[in-house]
Amino acid sequence: MAKVLVIDDEANLRKVLAALLRRDGYDVTIAEDGEMGLAEFQKNGADAVITDLVMPKLGGMEVLRAVNATDPEVPVIIITAHGTVDSAVEAIKLGAFDYVTKPFDQSELSNVIAKAIRTHESARRNARGEHGRPSLVGESPQMQEVLRIIDKVADTPSTVLITGESGTGKELIATALHEGSSRHDKPFIRINCAAIPRDLIESELFGYERGAFTGAVTSKPGRFELADGGTLFLDEIGEIPVEMQVKLLRALQESEFERVGGIKTTRVDVRLIAATNRDLNTEIEAGRFRKDLYYRLAVVPISLPPLRERPSDIPTLVRHFVDKYNRRLNKRIEGMTDEALALVQAYAWPGNIRELENLIERTLLFADGPLIGAADLPQSLRSPGAATPLPGPAPAPGALPVPAGETGLKDIVRQRSAELEKEIITRALEETGGNVTRAAKLLQISRKSLQTKMKEFSLRDDSDE
Repeated sequence: MAKVLVIDDEANLRKVLAALLRRDGYDVTIAEDGEMGLAEFQKNGADAVITDLVMPKLGGMEVLRAVNATDPEVPVIIITAHGTVDSAVEAIKLGAFDYVTKPFDQSELSNVIAKAIRTHESARRNARGEHGRPSLVGESPQMQEVLRIIDKVADTPSTVLITGESGTGKELIATALHEGSSRHDKPFIRINCAAIPRDLIESELFGYERGAFTGAVTSKPGRFELADGGTLFLDEIGEIPVEMQVKLLRALQESEFERVGGIKTTRVDVRLIAATNRDLNTEIEAGRFRKDLYYRLAVVPISLPPLRERPSDIPTLVRHFVDKYNRRLNKRIEGMTDEALALVQAYAWPGNIRELENLIERTLLFADGPLIGAADLPQSLRSPGAATPLPGPAPAPGALPVPAGETGLKDIVRQRSAELEKEIITRALEETGGNVTRAAKLLQISRKSLQTKMKEFSLRDDSDE
């Protein structure tokens, strides 16, 4: 159950928001001012934060900055009165997820919260930088070429299309391109096209006027307007419906558009960066992606290689993630033994850098040090099949066969994930002396969820402890 933190100094509004959110199935925590809200967030966290803009002691802008400093992946939604809409728009430019105006439409708020939760879940899967983002490091020729392109094109207005498998760090490249440009002090607006319902994508991109549709109780700028002067990053661009692609093409070519329900043409100066894990040429052949839009996006194509194609980068990545999680988990692990590193380099890494980072974090959580040994790694990496390359039309000479019963990528990933999950749960139970409640807390899941997993993996169930 997703957790939403509501911060507002009006008691009645807190009650209304809490009732609405609980009706929608969220776990709701309320706070009556910014200071109490931040104390609650820093103690127990949240999947989304809703905060009033104007409050005594600590206002919504201060809450936004503090939440972003603690965990920038958590979406913050600003509640504002009509007279402070300009401030709310400024908050979005500073990193707020969205805003709603008082009096708010319940369906609009429900849609905003649902979108925020989907975005947060996506962000948690996309571990980013110091706050979970996959790190763009490596000395392999492939990564050196990527870095060379970034240096060459960062400070240009040219559109960039980033392609690569899930978990290879596409958003980090977009961030590097923005920060390396003369627009670095202007807005960097991100939007995950896969997280937005098809019927809302136009209003998200271009905004809407009051009365444009049911629930549009006020006018609202879209992401293009919010990114004016800066950079707009469209992640999962391949998910945009075909009927919307022609409008996006026109906005890119003409640098202008109209809001939904509006007649006024708005001109903007936006540098666009797009990313996808799909093969857009295949999508074009299938009629799901416009060829003219593809050519407009791929002015500068950047292709990120999967981790299995650059094993020489793994030692550097391991050192980076060990340092990172030493700081975060207050550990003093010095690195990996040669045997453990060899196992890590031999693994196929279907989840790429994201999977590697998750492995390092989980391993450090239980490691006693000073070095991570082969025994500290999950069984999925220590088993003979761990080094099996992903299935393909022409396996390399001498490659191990795909394990029996695993005929495709999904089967392999499912089995490896289950093995890793069982290994982590087993170690958590060992760490806590078999105490299910403490193990669940350590794993940051509910006790009931842990018991279900224990039953699934035929582990001991301490429900009567």
